[in-house]
Amino acid sequence: MFQNNEGIKEQRRLWVFMILAGIFLGSLTMLNILGTSRFLEFDKFTFFGLEISFAVAVGVLPYPITFLCTDLISELYGKKKANMVVWIGLILNLWVLLIMWLGGALAAPELKDGLPEVIDNEVPYDYAFYFMRQLTFGAVAASMIAYLMAQFIDVHIFHWLKEKTGGKKLWLRNNVSTLTSQLVDSVAVILITHYVAGGLPMIKGYDMGSSLMIYILSGYLFKVIVALIDTLPFYLLTGYLRRYLGMKE
Repeated sequence: MFQNNEGIKEQRRLWVFMILAGIFLGSLTMLNILGTSRFLEFDKFTFFGLEISFAVAVGVLPYPITFLCTDLISELYGKKKANMVVWIGLILNLWVLLIMWLGGALAAPELKDGLPEVIDNEVPYDYAFYFMRQLTFGAVAASMIAYLMAQFIDVHIFHWLKEKTGGKKLWLRNNVSTLTSQLVDSVAVILITHYVAGGLPMIKGYDMGSSLMIYILSGYLFKVIVALIDTLPFYLLTGYLRRYLGMKE
């Protein structure tokens, strides 16, 4: 009976790890393909007398869930497993780049600046693919550098705080690690996308410098709000999964 119970727990631990890793990798791939394909610009609002704009890339939407997944993996399975998933995410995105490159290189039409040329106002049927391919190349190149920096910082700070607090104050290491790493990511991905990939449009009524600042602050504010909201789910999931998986503190 003891062996059967242990076997069931091992199966559960494997399944939960695979689900968390799958959500993480699926979200990561989706956000890099969506990337800067669309920007969500909201109406200006006034804050303490300042007129503020808010604009985020659609690829940012699934991003916060990746940090919740790595924090859960870090807490339940340890630093090595979390780092392993981060490296697999890098390999997966290189695979996405390879397929996107191969899909555009085989039987390629006549291209101008990386896109099929529009003739007599007629858009070629494969224009959408090449447009997304172009955006994906730029988004992946920028996000992978920022992603590696942010995810490893997230895992490192999480476990550093865990050691400093003796495994207590779960809320502290979850929020500090996520908020710090997402600030690094927000700054890095916007600046790299603009200066290396040239994939950011100016926001109407602002110059490029102001637009970059709005993108950075908007993206980070969105991530901060989601990170604070996910503290409760993180606590609930950690407590439930520890009991479900038969894991000790």
